[in-house]
Amino acid sequence: MIGDIFERFVEQTPLTVMVRAIMERIFATEQLEQLFEDTAERQYTRELLFSSVVGIMSLVVCGIYPSVGAAYKAFEKVVGVSKVSLYAKINGLEPKLSQALVRYSSEQLSSVVAEFAQASKIILPGYEVRIIDGNHIGGTEHRIKVLRLQAAGALPGQAIAVLDPQREMVVDVFPEEDAHAQERSLLPSVLETVTAGQVWIADRNFCTKDFLTGISTRDASFVIREHLGLKWTEITPRVEIGQNDSGTIFEQQVQLDSGIFVRRITIQLKQPTRHGDAQVTVLTNLPDTDVTALAVADLYLKRWQIEQMFQVITDTFNCELQTLGYPKAALFVFCMALMAFNILSTVKAALKDVHGAGKIESGLSNYYVVEEVQSTFRGMEIAIEAEDWKPFALMSVVLLAEFLRDCASHVNLNRFLSSPRGAKKPTNKKKYDPKHPHVATFRLLTT
Repeated sequence: MIGDIFERFVEQTPLTVMVRAIMERIFATEQLEQLFEDTAERQYTRELLFSSVVGIMSLVVCGIYPSVGAAYKAFEKVVGVSKVSLYAKINGLEPKLSQALVRYSSEQLSSVVAEFAQASKIILPGYEVRIIDGNHIGGTEHRIKVLRLQAAGALPGQAIAVLDPQREMVVDVFPEEDAHAQERSLLPSVLETVTAGQVWIADRNFCTKDFLTGISTRDASFVIREHLGLKWTEITPRVEIGQNDSGTIFEQQVQLDSGIFVRRITIQLKQPTRHGDAQVTVLTNLPDTDVTALAVADLYLKRWQIEQMFQVITDTFNCELQTLGYPKAALFVFCMALMAFNILSTVKAALKDVHGAGKIESGLSNYYVVEEVQSTFRGMEIAIEAEDWKPFALMSVVLLAEFLRDCASHVNLNRFLSSPRGAKKPTNKKKYDPKHPHVATFRLLTT
């Protein structure tokens, strides 16, 4: 199956080959068109295929092409429609389709990650952990007619993302076109996806009586930071349990207005949070026979992983295109970035299996990995025929994992490790003389 040219790319730029093989897998035309047919309510296919739109946008989000326009010019003959038609399709994509893409990518790639022994880590034995958080999409340019006379920033929407920390995979997303809608208004939709045996971790904005009660009635659990507006009745007094790296742990039992009993666990912090909080209080319905208060406190600290995910898609991928002001288009791009994150997680899972989880988790630079892919992808597409990639769409999960593992063995890991930062040096106050606003660098160097 693999020719000499293909083999050279595997040896010289294995990360790019891994990404391209995974993309062939999840962007297969037949599967994407079927997803479109099953999900779309108002849109339908004329000439431009949904799979073509996804393929083009994946290259933009991953930084292979700098803009939608540049990608269109590269694939104009393949697309077969005008640029106006392409933008019209993107601007009209229903949020349900964007959501379905994220779910589809996690289903496809989670099975691959499961083949790598060192990739999946147990967060809480006996439970399936989910971390949830919201994200507002950044302001766009005022290209749309209704925005041209508006001086205020134009916000195209928001979304709630759900992360599986065990596989480091975004498994779900709840997009909302109205950026000013209450984030909590999306929680009923989130509740519909909660299943027995799960543990949901979230910040205080998700601490509502209905959400906590809804999780509990579905035989699931929660570890959610307490909101001051939540009412409860004390059942047992607060007692000190012990200490962890963050501070001193206290615990008590309380009852919510809905009637459910929960454990109220407070961490008296050694150092205040960035917002100045001296303590953090979380509520949980996890049984104390399974999970101690110390373990609950440590579990809540896992929440930073979803914030890290948001940082990755912001810093590494084009998750926000300021030129796409229509909410549906902006949400589509955001969800495509979540898919790109899942692709990256799959690549890292293969690297962990070959090189060890410790090295990857502590030192691998997402920036260097993505930069390698961006710099070699287009050249590889010229050198390797499209037909050579098609077997990866139909390949079994076991064989695909084996191929990714083989590629990972060719990766020179030292090229992609982060450079350790030294201790910060104290900064001296800069000199400024308004009478001499400029200095000659040459004179400073010679004196």
